[in-house]
Amino acid sequence: MKDIITIENLRTAIRMSLDASVPKDDEWIGQIASFIMDFFGFEERILDNRLTPRDRDIFYMLEGMGLLKTEMEEATIQKGKVWRIHYWILNKERIENLLNIKPTEGQDASDIISEGEVYENLSEKAWNRNN
Repeated sequence: MKDIITIENLRTAIRMSLDASVPKDDEWIGQIASFIMDFFGFEERILDNRLTPRDRDIFYMLEGMGLLKTEMEEATIQKGKVWRIHYWILNKERIENLLNIKPTEGQDASDIISEGEVYENLSEKAWNRNN
């Protein structure tokens, strides 16, 4: 796995993680990728305290797509109080896996479907097969 995730890598991973119901607007995808990389830079994780509620909403969306993960640490401070520190982490493994999906011969990269799109294309018969 590569050590550094670039904006272009993240842009591609976001595009591939969107399901069929979400339009793949390249400008929006680029803005989200730049927004996330502005927080992370060359770091692997960032403090949740740095985020505004609006920022956090975007982070939760990307967590739902599997591109970010959360982590928590507990530290005991004076008088035995527990201080919880929450972090956001780039899910480098998931991003790398998405980047390694290659189109087959004769297939355009835009033809590769995301995980969500698999279910969109199932017939009613396939859905009812195990019932």
